[in-house]
Amino acid sequence: MTNSNQTTTRKPGIPAEQKPVPLALTARISTLASNQSTILIGVMVLLIVVFSVLEPKFFSALTASNILTDWGSVVLIAVGQTFVVISGGIDLSVGAIIGLSGVVSAWTMANVLKVDQTVSGSDASGPLFIGTLVSVGVGLLVGLTNAFLINKLRIVPFIATLSTMGAALGLSVIISSGQPIGSANNFDLIAAMDPKTNPLSWALIVVIVVVTIAGLFLHKARFGLYTYAIGSNTFAARGAGINVERHLTLVYALSGALAGLAGMYVYLRLGAGSPSSGTGRELDAIAAVVIGGASLMGGIGRIWGTVLGALILFTVQSGLIMVGVAPDWKKVVVAILIAAAVAAQTLQSKNGRK
Repeated sequence: MTNSNQTTTRKPGIPAEQKPVPLALTARISTLASNQSTILIGVMVLLIVVFSVLEPKFFSALTASNILTDWGSVVLIAVGQTFVVISGGIDLSVGAIIGLSGVVSAWTMANVLKVDQTVSGSDASGPLFIGTLVSVGVGLLVGLTNAFLINKLRIVPFIATLSTMGAALGLSVIISSGQPIGSANNFDLIAAMDPKTNPLSWALIVVIVVVTIAGLFLHKARFGLYTYAIGSNTFAARGAGINVERHLTLVYALSGALAGLAGMYVYLRLGAGSPSSGTGRELDAIAAVVIGGASLMGGIGRIWGTVLGALILFTVQSGLIMVGVAPDWKKVVVAILIAAAVAAQTLQSKNGRK
């Protein structure tokens, strides 16, 4: 017989009707909340909500198109910068490569291919394709120069890429005499870059494809595995049989080539090659990489984080301009975002060691 007066025992402090949350569910929630991509998406959503409240016109297809169009050139160099940063280096020359590659390709089309602003349609596609190859080739050459200075002359990446940045800026001014080259706004293919008429231009689609391929190389291929290994521990990577010098050459060549492609993208955006078109873009690229969760110490980073970091960067910049903040504050905001991202990484690292 069961005693009807017998009471059911339970843990103190937990009501009878309340069940404890399963540990597995709690772990999943904690993992999701600490996931870098989840945090970045949350920040992105919060920014959109805040700027939409402050300026209702911000939440529009046109604003999104403008952000994506501006995002296209920076995400290319930021992706290249991601490989470099993960490998334990830095590339300060990417902004100058944009200017130099754009000027050289514009000069080639104007003086060698004899292309002018009256060319349109299929007549323009050939010269633009050749101009793109020239632009990528210029970036590749600068990237290989960076690798030579780092691998053979043993110059630290910061100084090596700072030197090539100055050289590229100087050459672009010499070639262009300090003036934009070409006025190709009547190209049908270039006109398609206008976000007002074509939110998802063919050039932006190319950028998305390139970024996707780069992400697969970094996260799914041996190339990415070697990049992480070198950035985490160069000596261990050598001991594992990785040719560090050769791999770093490929990494800096990739960064330069993507910056050259970004130079052509900017040319399509502006309709001309200008020596100042990439000025300050290296700071935007570094900001996107750091905001995306990469460590400047090397060995940590993801392409998708960089993509989201670049989107956040341009969402903030566009939002501030639309709510009436002067454009001159752009560099200040970028610097603050970099400092905040690095500080967050430092705090996360300290908490992880506790």
